[in-house]
Amino acid sequence: MEPRKSLYDENSVYFAVIDTETTWSDEVMSIGIVIADASTNKPIGGQYYIISPTYRKGGMYSGVLNILKTQNTITNSRRNVLADIKSLLSEYHIEKILAYNAKFDFNHLPELRNYEWCDIMRLAAYRQYNSSIPTRVECCKTGRIKKGYGVEPIYQMLSGDRKYREIHNAFTDAVDELKIVEMLGHDISTYEIGRI
Repeated sequence: MEPRKSLYDENSVYFAVIDTETTWSDEVMSIGIVIADASTNKPIGGQYYIISPTYRKGGMYSGVLNILKTQNTITNSRRNVLADIKSLLSEYHIEKILAYNAKFDFNHLPELRNYEWCDIMRLAAYRQYNSSIPTRVECCKTGRIKKGYGVEPIYQMLSGDRKYREIHNAFTDAVDELKIVEMLGHDISTYEIGRI
């Protein structure tokens, strides 16, 4: 997907999917954001950010920070990156941000707390919202899978692609998390149940 092309249409509603990766000391070192059309759950654009100088501290997934060779990447201070993200969200009149295990990203991005955050996992990991969960999979009384409900196993379950592996690059992960939203097939309003 190409980043940062404005395809804003005043007749459409948009939402964002955000993913972050952190350093060993739990500081955000990269942010991926994908903008999606709420009527189709399809991506229309996005952006990848590397936080400088924080990324130099290293983290578990530092090795994949720069894997997107054809991708336009913005490397800048956290302050400037968050200002750019707010500008992007404003450009598309976005009020709703989705993330997988959203509390993690929400807690690491306090600058974006004025937006409505919803957790993709709240639907993906529950039998009543994910019809791809096999009957043999053990669930809690609430309908939540007891184990194996991270991005990778859920993506594999929904797509049928057992070879899929989560890369742990913030942008590619945000794209994959949006794909989970698309495969689940729920209207964006359904994610209100996962609101933080």
